[in-house]
Amino acid sequence: MKKPSRQIREEIARLQDQLRQAETREAELIGRIALKAGLGEIEIEETALLSAFEEVAKRFRDGTDASTGRRSVAGRQPNGEASTTLAVGAAPSSDREA
Repeated sequence: MKKPSRQIREEIARLQDQLRQAETREAELIGRIALKAGLGEIEIEETALLSAFEEVAKRFRDGTDASTGRRSVAGRQPNGEASTTLAVGAAPSSDREA
């Protein structure tokens, strides 16, 4: 049975709301990381910053290691996620904000 157009519109509205929420979470995460990296203290034009972010995104999408220009397979798990290694006796850091 086909869905009525009203039901499809409601589903689209619900999905758009979910998309906005996901984009907000991602933006907050990226913003916190940028601030930790010191980008909040740098005076830079938005177009230059956007260009730099695009270069970083391309480098990670391509799977290229930034320091060597080679594809990085070390530290990767079979599912493609990066693994985290702690030194012996090192406590994991907590980046959560109060």
